[in-house]
Amino acid sequence: MRRIGLVTSGGDAPGMNAAIRAITRVAYSEGLEVLGFERGWDGLIGNRFRVLTPRNVGGILHLGGTILRTSRSPDFRKPEGVRQAAENLTLNDVDGLVVVGGDGSLRGGLALSKESNVLIVGVPATIDNDVFGTEETIGFDTAVNTAISEI
Repeated sequence: MRRIGLVTSGGDAPGMNAAIRAITRVAYSEGLEVLGFERGWDGLIGNRFRVLTPRNVGGILHLGGTILRTSRSPDFRKPEGVRQAAENLTLNDVDGLVVVGGDGSLRGGLALSKESNVLIVGVPATIDNDVFGTEETIGFDTAVNTAISEI
């Protein structure tokens, strides 16, 4: 494995930038290049990405949302959108893809895995905390504590 892709998809959740930073730093420590696809699945379909390095993700922990931005992609729900995303992974020599998002994003990763030979890993990140098999998702604790402080 030489290169991985990274997608943040669905609604923003607190901690997504921390996940981007951690994934990038670990990948680089293992000698991997990281391509961050912008605006979720739309970026993967449109082949819009930036190379992520430990240097350019170093100051992002305090920022809200996700530096890659995100979207809910109607095109990715269509078979041709999933096929285009798979083709772009191949075009860019991406060996693995990390999907950071909620249940819909992770289902998207599953759909993509059926069209591509790329290894896909999901990182559950949603304020809804509704991803099966997880005790607590990235973003949930912050959402709960923010709501409690407002009551």
